[in-house]
Amino acid sequence: MPTAPNDFFQWLFPTTAGVDTLPVLDMLRAVGWAFVLSLLVGYVYKVTHAGPSYSQTTVHTMVIMAICVALMMQIIGTNIARAFSLVGALSIIRFRNAVKESRDVAFFFLTTAIGMACGTGFGAVALLFTLLACAILYALVRFNVGAKPGVEVLLKLLIDEKVDYQTAFNQAFYAHLQASDLLSVDSDGSGRIEVVWSIVPRKPGAEQALLAELKRVAPTAHAQLVLGHSQIQL
Repeated sequence: MPTAPNDFFQWLFPTTAGVDTLPVLDMLRAVGWAFVLSLLVGYVYKVTHAGPSYSQTTVHTMVIMAICVALMMQIIGTNIARAFSLVGALSIIRFRNAVKESRDVAFFFLTTAIGMACGTGFGAVALLFTLLACAILYALVRFNVGAKPGVEVLLKLLIDEKVDYQTAFNQAFYAHLQASDLLSVDSDGSGRIEVVWSIVPRKPGAEQALLAELKRVAPTAHAQLVLGHSQIQL
């Protein structure tokens, strides 16, 4: 019976003719690197995530994708026929869960690239790329790159149909808001309508004064402010 670890695995799982033997240590090294680097990406994802839609399963998915891709790249090697066979096998997979945020898709691509680099033997490239990508991702969040000035808030008003919503609240909006956009008007047939605006307060804490002014203009109105809607994609 073989005594060396690699010889033992080859004896335990013999390969058929025409199929190259996969070195066990190389496979373990590739999968191990993919696991460690994808964990680092998952940690950056957790630290930089904003909003209540964070899911632990997303991090687990990143890690699983990275190690699976690393193993698949080890199996494929330079065999073109094997690569096409793998693509055909993966084409039957269907994903029914919608991705909540487009940012998650980018992280999936990132961990896939890391798994490919580890699986093809580019460990140093995978390490440098992971460190660089994580630094860029953290900088994007740390310096709030791409954010619009001001804080957008959704204002929902339930008012009587007799109230002219297009002009009745102009004075209150001018006094407390930097900008306002009418988004929707909905009637439930009971004599009341729901009007939704996207608003930008002039200064922090102006929401309370705005609600008091709206209540003065329309005493029977029911007002609701939705904060952070841009993070949860309402």
